[in-house]
Amino acid sequence: MRYISTRGAAAPLEFEDVLLEGLARDGGLYVPEAWPRVEPDEIAAMAEWSYAEVALRVMSPFVSADVAAALPEIIEKAYGTFRDIHVAPLKPLGDLQLMELFHGPTLAFKDVAMQVLGGLFDHVLAKRDQRVTIIGATSGDTGSAAIEAVRGRERASIFILHPHGRTSDVQRKQMTTVDAPNVFNVAVVGTFDDCQNLLKAMFNDTAFRDRVNMSGVNSINWARLMPQIVYYFTGALALHGKDAATKPTSFSVPTGNFGDIYAGYAAAQMGLPVGKLVVASNQNDILTRVMNTGDHTLGAVAQTIAPSMDIQISSNFERLLFDMLGRDGAAVAEKMNQLKADGTFQVSPEALDYVRPLFAAHRVDEEQTLATMKKAYDAVGELLDPHTAIGVASAQRERDADPGLQQQPMVVLGTAHPAKFPDAVERATGVRPSLPEHLADLYERPEKFDVLPNDLAAVEAHVSARV
Repeated sequence: MRYISTRGAAAPLEFEDVLLEGLARDGGLYVPEAWPRVEPDEIAAMAEWSYAEVALRVMSPFVSADVAAALPEIIEKAYGTFRDIHVAPLKPLGDLQLMELFHGPTLAFKDVAMQVLGGLFDHVLAKRDQRVTIIGATSGDTGSAAIEAVRGRERASIFILHPHGRTSDVQRKQMTTVDAPNVFNVAVVGTFDDCQNLLKAMFNDTAFRDRVNMSGVNSINWARLMPQIVYYFTGALALHGKDAATKPTSFSVPTGNFGDIYAGYAAAQMGLPVGKLVVASNQNDILTRVMNTGDHTLGAVAQTIAPSMDIQISSNFERLLFDMLGRDGAAVAEKMNQLKADGTFQVSPEALDYVRPLFAAHRVDEEQTLATMKKAYDAVGELLDPHTAIGVASAQRERDADPGLQQQPMVVLGTAHPAKFPDAVERATGVRPSLPEHLADLYERPEKFDVLPNDLAAVEAHVSARV
């Protein structure tokens, strides 16, 4: 398997180099040169398999032979500490299905990928006798999941940038209370988009990048997305059994940086029958606008009760745009340069026609989010975090708009445990959710982080001094 850049100018790489590079040298994101296929008879056979067995089959075609040989052990270690043996279990929520992706150590869906990513880094770095400096940006959940996956590892230091004052207290404390010599937290005075722009600028500063041997854990790194494809397969299999090979399943995905829903697109490209992929946005609705109208114009980032979705630049949309534009890297680079210069670009009706049969998109505001949380609790006693509630509201809207979808199951990805957002949950339902036992003392743990301006030179100097 080789990987190519969405901007067409970087040399193709194999998996291990993509893992360590993170972002392509031309500023693009790596995607598979061709999608591997899982045939219908194989999908049917998976109905009897464990989550780990499905994960091994889905991920193996994307990696090198050496990594494939190590994958069974990496997967076993990754999911051995999850609080549910099914890793991503389903439960009914009215006429929807809720996929609980928050049974990992940091209570968010990012754990499903990060725990695998940590093992991949360990294996490849040990094989090459190398050390890396991992730098990531987070709107809340990526950072804690990445830190948990990398803490204490001998061959990696990790620096996580988060927007100062723009995460929930639980999200922040899960990052800043980790006492490990290879973990560094940076609170950037700005938004998540500012953090992500700093991250991309560091990747594009080749002198700095090479000096610190920089790698990434954000979903700009293909190896972060790869494990997320798995739960689309297991969700369909849990609902349909062997018929998952022929019967479609739809998914509603709370969407910030577009990585989670892009993994659903990847599953469909691999052969999984998918009805609809519903992009569920909060009032920071640039994805809903571009999917529905073709207008990709940046606006101000609104601070909401769903902070992981408080984004205007969704990096992984570039991967989908690459396919929408016929895998023309030069055309993608032109759009990205226009976005950087003018804050806008337009997607043609012809390009939108490529994705409209598979994708739908909805915007859910604060009032509607809180109402959905209250309705779920009043109806069935289910506490939803605000991001998941946005997924539920969007799923219901799409089923109402498309009667054909009422004949197939709709899975809402439950992206975070409600206790990660206790203030919003209590505001909606009157109930303050408790943290699981392993995090019960989180609020009492001492924090350690540095506050830095939104300035590339300052952040690079901070990293360099500590590396």
